[in-house]
Amino acid sequence: MNQLTKFTWLLLLLGITISCKETTSKEPQEYKPTWESLSKHDATPEWFQDAKFGIYFHWGPYSVPAYGSAWYPCNMYIKGSSVNKFHEEHFGNINEFGYEDFIPLFTAEHFDPEDWAELFLQAGAKFAGPVAQHHDGFAMWNSEVNPWNAQVMGPKRDILGDIFHSLKKRNIKTLATFHHARNGQRNVSTPENWGRNGFNSHYPYHPDLPTATKDPKLKMLFGNFDTEEAFNQYWLDQVNEVVDQYQPDMIWFDSWLNFIPSSYRKEMLAHFFNEGAKNGQEVVSCHKQNDLPMECSVLDFEQGGRRDIYPIPWMTDITLGEHKWMYVEGHPYKSSALVLRNMIDVWSKNGIVLLNVSPKANGVINQEQRSILKDIGDWFKVYGEAVYGTRPYYVFGYGNAKPSQSTHDGQSAKVKYTANDVRFTISKDNKSVYLFVLGKPKTGKRMKVRPLGLHRNCTPTPIKRMIDLGTGKEVKWEMKTDNFYFTIPDAPHHAIANVYKLELE
Repeated sequence: MNQLTKFTWLLLLLGITISCKETTSKEPQEYKPTWESLSKHDATPEWFQDAKFGIYFHWGPYSVPAYGSAWYPCNMYIKGSSVNKFHEEHFGNINEFGYEDFIPLFTAEHFDPEDWAELFLQAGAKFAGPVAQHHDGFAMWNSEVNPWNAQVMGPKRDILGDIFHSLKKRNIKTLATFHHARNGQRNVSTPENWGRNGFNSHYPYHPDLPTATKDPKLKMLFGNFDTEEAFNQYWLDQVNEVVDQYQPDMIWFDSWLNFIPSSYRKEMLAHFFNEGAKNGQEVVSCHKQNDLPMECSVLDFEQGGRRDIYPIPWMTDITLGEHKWMYVEGHPYKSSALVLRNMIDVWSKNGIVLLNVSPKANGVINQEQRSILKDIGDWFKVYGEAVYGTRPYYVFGYGNAKPSQSTHDGQSAKVKYTANDVRFTISKDNKSVYLFVLGKPKTGKRMKVRPLGLHRNCTPTPIKRMIDLGTGKEVKWEMKTDNFYFTIPDAPHHAIANVYKLELE
């Protein structure tokens, strides 16, 4: 036995373990702009898997008319559309009152980042942030790259920087979302492309429209660059600027990122990952469709989710509005029960929820949305243990709800669940299984839980006891070969969802 082996055995006898990972001095991973290098990044760090819930907000000059949708900037230029008719009736002809004229009206005088951050914290969010730039080309940060930004126009304050500051004070991870890949006008130099409604860009293009302006500054708002390469660099420079100035923990990209050449996307990710490593952050990138590899980025489903458990953590972005993402006057909101029950379904399938709120142009988040956030937060205060830091169980659950197809290739975020629907999560240490009843159950009802039967997906170790997580009251239960049974205790039941904790040996 050589001296090294003798020394190793001595350490083991003394109860000292050797970890190559801990004892090896190693510089942080330096990422190169190649998919091979970027795939070495941990796309879903533990904090992200534990967080489960975040909030963002669609807010910008498009909030001023409070009509139509966040696509108002596009639709106002489509002659004869409902938005165009509304615009000309209330603001005038598009040649006299263009989208840029909304910016001075976007005053945000009631924007209070401390209030917003506290609202998000009380709602239970573990990460949050703004739509940094929507399709409209207006930047919500203090930008040297984009002259159309909130610091020098409209609110005349650094919206992203202010909300980040307030979030960080509360130890909430920061998020910036980018939707501006749709902003650049592409392939518009030939007559056959004139008049199209923007499937390759946000603003419709025609030589007679204001979007075809030659003004060197205004053309930047409309993404009207001389070459696609110039726009692509402009796209990249803005993302890099936010990363450098504000160090977000997460960046998130809306669809059509595939219109940005892969060389720019790779350069963007390498810069983000390297800056994160330099700052000691475990950063996360999120995307839609097939725009980034899942080896280094989280896949997001808009307004929906998966129909079963997926082995890789994923995300869904949903909005409090029935359909709309920005504030629209008179638009209805989803109920607290609908929102929260669908969120529980997502968590049971290894998903993370990004919830959108829609402030008014003046910076007010109305009471309807605040009430929903309060309901979610109040529920978290009682049942958060069953969500934060948990992982999906062997099966997500069961029930009678009929899932509907989302328009974004997944399950709709508006499934109507009841107390006949059950979902599961499990603690990371496998010591507790959480059983969610997605409604208000009837006291004394004996529930049959077929998936937990001994010959099916029984708990990893025997059950010691079962309690009502809301009250701590003991729950009667019985394990059978094919089924698990428990009786709803005589205790107050939550109107939206109730959780029962199975403590394991």
